Amino acid sequence: MYRFCFLCGLLLWTTGVWAQAAFQPRPGDLLFQDLDCGPLCDAIETVTEGVAGANFSHVGIVSSVEGEDVWVTEAVSAGVKRTRLADFLARSHDAEGHPKVLVGRLKPAYQALIPAALAQLPRYEGKPYDGVYRMDDSTYYCSELVYAIFLPESPQPLFSVQPMTFNDPATGQPFPAWVDYYQQLGLPIPEGEPGLNPGSVSRAEALEIVHAYGRPSGWQPLK
Repeated sequence: MYRFCFLCGLLLWTTGVWAQAAFQPRPGDLLFQDLDCGPLCDAIETVTEGVAGANFSHVGIVSSVEGEDVWVTEAVSAGVKRTRLADFLARSHDAEGHPKVLVGRLKPAYQALIPAALAQLPRYEGKPYDGVYRMDDSTYYCSELVYAIFLPESPQPLFSVQPMTFNDPATGQPFPAWVDYYQQLGLPIPEGEPGLNPGSVSRAEALEIVHAYGRPSGWQPLK
């Protein structure tokens, strides 16, 4: 009996590992991440719910896949850069130690847009990060980068730009973290300015979730 239980346990363990290892990202896949970066990430996640209730504060795009060598292009505080997938996934983990990342993939009707969009990425690499969160300059935040590379390739934008809010829904007032942030910049909070965030991008009609590396907070997948 002990041997049978051990073999069953081993089979279940290896099956789970294989399920993770078997998934192969494709160029153009969007990686939605629930980062644990403190009050600013919490504020971003609070104002816009992601797909199936997931909390997302970051998104990157798979820019190249060569066997096991997978690269993600993303806009981070250091600017627009390429990051190895393993390093991207290592940033935050759920209670079981899995990366809090869901993979979104363009539906078949939109797949033809991917090559031209990815071809634009090199001209964005090295651009500064948009820490002011305005779409009227040559700096980029994470979801703005994704929006920008697909915009010229589609007759209609794949991802919706909406008036941004920096207010706590519970109080109607700006989150204290944003007040402090913009005071340090010496700039007004761009309340109501056009923009988008990872949560809204994840709910785009053009996307479908094809893989979960782990469980982002708030995520309630359909059974």
